[in-house]
Amino acid sequence: MIKSTSAPPSDAAAHFLKEETFAVRLSVSRRTLQRWRATGEGPAFMKFGRNIRYPLEAVLAFEASARHGE
Repeated sequence: MIKSTSAPPSDAAAHFLKEETFAVRLSVSRRTLQRWRATGEGPAFMKFGRNIRYPLEAVLAFEASARHGE
């Protein structure tokens, strides 16, 4: 019998979006997200080594601030 040595995903992982996932969610390129980070236009983000993660709360607030006509 083979056992998996990888740990199950933690609940904390559910509170962050990967750069690729966020780009797809907004229908923008990863380059656009990179530009937004450089200019401070996008939502708050965190760096874990070379990995960029967007806190879900920041994503939701960013999306709400971009909403028009309501």
